[in-house]
Amino acid sequence: MRILFILLSIGLYHISAAQEQPNIIILFADDAGYADFGFQGSTEMKTPNLDKLAQQGVTFTQGYVTDATCGPSRAGLITGKYQQRFGYEEINVPGYMSENSKFLADDMGLPLDQVTIADCLKKLGYKTAMYGKWHLGDADRFHPTKRGFDEFYGFRGGARSYFGYEEVSSAHHDTKMERGFGNFEEPQRYVTDALADEAIAFMRKNKKNPFFIYLAFNAVHTPMEATEEDMNAFPDLTGKRKELAAMTLALDRACGKVLNKLKELGLDKNTIVVFSNDNGGPTDKNASLNLPLSGTKSNHLEGGIRVPFVISWPKELKKGSRYNYPISTLDLLPTFYAAGGGNVSELKDVDGVNLIPYINNEIKERPHQTLFWKKEVRLAFREGDWKLIRFADRPAELYDLSTDIGEQTDLATTHPERVKSMFKKMFEWESTLERPLWMLKRSFENYDIERMDRYRSPELIKNEIPSLLKD
Repeated sequence: MRILFILLSIGLYHISAAQEQPNIIILFADDAGYADFGFQGSTEMKTPNLDKLAQQGVTFTQGYVTDATCGPSRAGLITGKYQQRFGYEEINVPGYMSENSKFLADDMGLPLDQVTIADCLKKLGYKTAMYGKWHLGDADRFHPTKRGFDEFYGFRGGARSYFGYEEVSSAHHDTKMERGFGNFEEPQRYVTDALADEAIAFMRKNKKNPFFIYLAFNAVHTPMEATEEDMNAFPDLTGKRKELAAMTLALDRACGKVLNKLKELGLDKNTIVVFSNDNGGPTDKNASLNLPLSGTKSNHLEGGIRVPFVISWPKELKKGSRYNYPISTLDLLPTFYAAGGGNVSELKDVDGVNLIPYINNEIKERPHQTLFWKKEVRLAFREGDWKLIRFADRPAELYDLSTDIGEQTDLATTHPERVKSMFKKMFEWESTLERPLWMLKRSFENYDIERMDRYRSPELIKNEIPSLLKD
């Protein structure tokens, strides 16, 4: 009897421990502007659900991604490592970035030896699901269900229509909506709403188990497509800006559906919810705004790499707070692993940290004294509040972000010793990286630099707003 009692006690302990593990949800937007949410100061966009999430959680004023473009940014998030460390540097959209890349498309994807967030959380007993935009490899071997996810409904590529394709056979392989592996099934409603419904169904099914959902919306990436009803909610806007507002409204509604279902199921208090975005908004493509930051998607100014970032966990984190030190999507994997009961020291080679003790002020120093962003020759390096940007064809630039968030005053010539010291640390970091797995044509770097020059200052961006409203 005593042995039976002990065994039962152990079993009940494990059940109790499993119930204490928080559920985890990433709500991930695509190509959204830094300034295009109510909690970020927008008066044009309607985002009541995400504003409420920010009020209930922690807003990060200096939240960063690992790259200024979609694919590499997602590779850094899902592994907790600088993607350049395993050669995932040059590629954004497999098969489409240059003439030579189309011959390598089947090889382009997250290397199979890299461990994902889903892999780590499955070890801790989590049920895992991925919905939406994958963009980490089109080939079958890179499929989400082979990278730690139990369930998948979405598309393998980087962009697609927000409405179901009538002629599915004519759609490109990586744009078709896919349920599980190889079962192509177009949605009967607006894709943003459909993805939220999939996440809700998974939550219902797994409400008694700890679960992890990576809900990667393609909103608000092009094509600019919105429902007439959502467009009508913005009678005072025109052009692309009106379309963006309507698409953002749908994104917020979808996030709200998920958050409301959490509460209905009684799971809201012990669920970690993260909202963020994959890179800065591409102002010239979807009329997104990154003000007061300069720059845009594809470049290393703050507007390309600093993003809206919120974490809510009512059971553990103080609501309505702001955290002002730099953090990164690199930190999500170790944060989730620790929250789920894992020992972060077991994680191999991650570059992120467990954010919880920093947010709760148990650790008072910065989570990161240094952060890096690299594509080909271009490299940005942040050390404390100083940021150095290296180019292929011009002198490096140095900014003090504590006083110059818009990166308008280049201090490189007045602080030559700091520039020299930071260059040395850049080279040291680069020496730890793998050679890029795929080499693309230099024209794409030129394109990114031209975009940087076009959006060099907040004033230049403001001057372009009238044309965005007309387009």
